Formats: sequence, structure tokens, C-alpha cells
Amino acid sequence: MTNERKRPFPRSSIASMPVRKLGKTPPDKSDGLIRLSHNESCYGPSPAAVAAYQSISGELNRYPDGTQYELRQALAEVHNLDVDRIICGNGSEELLGLLIRAYLGEADELLLTENHFIMCPVYGRTQGADIVLAPEDNYRVSVASILDRVSDKTRIVIIANPNTPTGTCISSREVKRLHGNLPEDVLLIIDGAYMEYVAGDDAAVCLRLVAESENIVMTRTFSKIYGLAGLRIGWACCPAHVIDTLQRIRSPFNTSSAALAAAAAAVRDIENTNSIREKNANSLRRIRAALTAVGLRVTPSVANFYLISFAGSENKNAADAAQYLESRNIMPKAVNRGNPDDVLRITVGNDSENNAVITALTEYMAKPEPHGGSNFSV
Repeated sequence: MTNERKRPFPRSSIASMPVRKLGKTPPDKSDGLIRLSHNESCYGPSPAAVAAYQSISGELNRYPDGTQYELRQALAEVHNLDVDRIICGNGSEELLGLLIRAYLGEADELLLTENHFIMCPVYGRTQGADIVLAPEDNYRVSVASILDRVSDKTRIVIIANPNTPTGTCISSREVKRLHGNLPEDVLLIIDGAYMEYVAGDDAAVCLRLVAESENIVMTRTFSKIYGLAGLRIGWACCPAHVIDTLQRIRSPFNTSSAALAAAAAAVRDIENTNSIREKNANSLRRIRAALTAVGLRVTPSVANFYLISFAGSENKNAADAAQYLESRNIMPKAVNRGNPDDVLRITVGNDSENNAVITALTEYMAKPEPHGGSNFSV
């Protein structure tokens, strides 16, 4: 007889998953720290969103509106959508999790691109699904690569567009080609967390495609261009049958009153959104020109971040560059996919923050030897 104590065990699909390493936490009283690691908006939320947030301070004893009607109505008006095809969540991340939970099971396949939102495979493996990765073409989503990997076990295909950590974006025409060649029983999810940064009508065309189809969902967030990351609020446009499915498993109060009010005001402040998009694009052009001039390769980005490659730079790599930036109170994001010593992702900041990055990386590239050892951990 053994005295070994028994304990609960999680599903094997979860127990075999690696523990996620969280990003570095800024030290207490980190005055002057330039945090450019989480793709947060440097401009903050719309003043209208702040006022709406403050307006519900006297109602915090009440549960939020479980129908989410005010925000759904605002989104429907701004994007010319059917209000009944919209659902809101605790960030778009929750909605992605609900979709995977609803449509994936044991031995089903979740098809992702080489670069993808990090929580998608976590949610997929939690369901016991197999993860299939489609290689990208020069940091861009490859429709051909995705279609080549669709099998009779594929249940969901997810693309992030614009993608992260690359910042690249495929056109609505390419999205249509992907959708048109997928089996009708495969759900295509477009993770559009950074779509508001895209100029032109590609975002609207994709939303129209969702409105006209039975197997496409687009998720969006208020954490990026709208500057409401701290409120955790997102939304999705879905076919009616998908809305019906998600409503069966969604918590009735999954979005807070503060988030709903602020997001409704934010999405209606179109002038503010357009202004931030333009400022961000101008900053990206200036940053890319400056960093290219000192020998760095910057992937063309349409989002609020950019990817720097140190490949081919003698005695230079992303780990040492990150350490050098941190020594100057700048926090970048080390990308731990592929070769962590090769690429670095940095969020677009305000003018002074961007200048600090340009100055630091110019100094780093001019140094004859790397700064310290390659011991930067992520």
C-alpha cells in the first residue's frame, strides 16, 4: 500500500503545454521608462471616451448591460453593419477563445500562420486540437501556403491581418481568395486587432465579406488605436448562426459598464481615430528611413509597431540591441519565434520616444563591438 497523495490533474493536452513566459515587469518607480513592448497607443484614448468612462462612476453598483446594445449600435452605425451580427467581449482575445471553444474538439486541426497571436494555439491545445502552421512569404501571410495545408480535419483557419509581430497586411482581394478556396464547413477567423491602422477600404471590404458569408468572422479590439487596453474590450462581426452559438456560452456580463461606455464614445470619435492613424503612419515612415540609414532592415508595417532584423549585421543582434536599449531606459519586445537573436519588435511611440529609439539604435550600430554578452532573456 502506498502513502502517495493523490491530486487533481489537468487534461493531458494542457499539462504538456509550455508555461508562458511573461514579459519583463518595469521596476517600481520607473520614472522616465519608455515602454515600447506591448503595442499600446502612445496617444491615449479619445477625450470623449474618457468622459464616457467617468460618467458611469455613480453606477458601479449596477451590473453592465448584458445585451451590450449601446456599443453594438455605435459599431453598427460607424461600420454600416447589422447590429445583430455584432458581439462584444473582454478584449478580442476572449472572443477568439470562445470561437475556438465552440468549434474545435479533440483531433481537429487549427490552422495558423507562422506568425500568429500567441493565445490562439493555447486555446486550441486546451481543446485537444492539433496546431498546423503555414509558413509565411517574407513575413507576409501566404494564402497559397495556407490552402496547401487545409485537410479534412481542418475546422478553423485564423489569420492576423495586419499580422504580429511583422506589421504586414494582405489585401482584401487576397482574403477573398483565401475564403473562396476554403471548404464551406471551415471557419475563417480574421484577427483584425490592428485593422484600424490600415488606410483605404480594405477593412470595410473585409467586413462586407463577413456580412455576406456563413463561415467568416472578424474580431477587432479597442486596445490599440482607441487606447483602451486597460479596459479590455473587443468585438466581432459574425454570421447569425455564429452569434447564436457564442451567445450560448458567453458570460452575460463579460464586458464592464466602463468599457462599454468608453468604447461606444471612442468608436464614434472618427476624427480622433483618423488623426491617430495619420500620425502613426508618419512616424513609421520617419523611423524606417532613419533605421534603414544605419544598416538595419525594417519590415514595412501598417500597424503601430515595426520589426527590426539584425541579420547580416556584423557583431550585432537583437539580444544585444535590446540590452542596449534597456540601458537607456527603453523597453522593446524580444521576439521569441525563430531566432531570438535576429529580430526585435518596437512599438511606435510619441516623437520624443521615437527619437530616443533612433538615437540609441544609431549609437548601437556604430559601436565596434556588441554591448555586453548575448544574455537577454524573454
